Amino acid sequence: MTTPETKHDKPLSGWRVLVPRGGPWGDGVAASLRSQGATPVVAPLINFGPTTDQAALDDALEKLAAGEYDWLTVTSATTVDVLFAHRAVVPKSTKIAAVGETTAAALHAVGYEVALVPDADNSAAGMAQQLIALEPEPRRILTLRSEIAKPVLTRSLIAAGHDVSSIVAYRTVGVPVTERIRRDVESGRINAILITSGSVAEQVREQFPDIPDETLLAAIGPRTANDARRAGLPIAVVADRQTVDALIDAVAHFTLPHAADEFAP
Repeated sequence: MTTPETKHDKPLSGWRVLVPRGGPWGDGVAASLRSQGATPVVAPLINFGPTTDQAALDDALEKLAAGEYDWLTVTSATTVDVLFAHRAVVPKSTKIAAVGETTAAALHAVGYEVALVPDADNSAAGMAQQLIALEPEPRRILTLRSEIAKPVLTRSLIAAGHDVSSIVAYRTVGVPVTERIRRDVESGRINAILITSGSVAEQVREQFPDIPDETLLAAIGPRTANDARRAGLPIAVVADRQTVDALIDAVAHFTLPHAADEFAP
């Protein structure tokens, strides 16, 4: 079956791609997909709730504002949302380390300066390695994290002799999708699903137990791909950099599994 010539103008023309998070992040991803010709389907699978220990977070942010930390580590854009929501003050004497370019961009967008982004390994382990190399002497470090995050960064920094305060900044919670989205995934009407974190991978596995073989599952980086495979997902695409643009570019190298108008509305 052939499609009109205009359908081929952009690499993702005819694709329907599930975007697993909403809000400004989801809107930005949807816009990037549209620019490549795809039809984004924004279906939030996870959301973020407040920490169950608000007092500990408030105390840490007060100490941060008072200049009691040498470094603040930020391992997700969601942590940036928490900082912004609390109007957190980061003094000039405290340097900020961001796990990757996406997190760094989120920090810049709300007015925070970033002193360190890992050169190659955009993961907690990569951040720890670079920070430890940069700071041979013991430093006071605040690590803000998700409730379910593995304490890789904290453990590595403590093992290297640093004084680390590890504080839960938010909780990750699953969001049930609509019956229509579930049907669209299981019928193959969704051509690709973006897997942007281990939490998203778990929700994909739980909410879509019968994903067709031809549906492309695309992970935002090697770490997320590993988490997804551990959750039982057959990842076919792994972005070479942990950014949304790299993820969309990786998907664009594949051929649309169905004719573009096969499932036309």
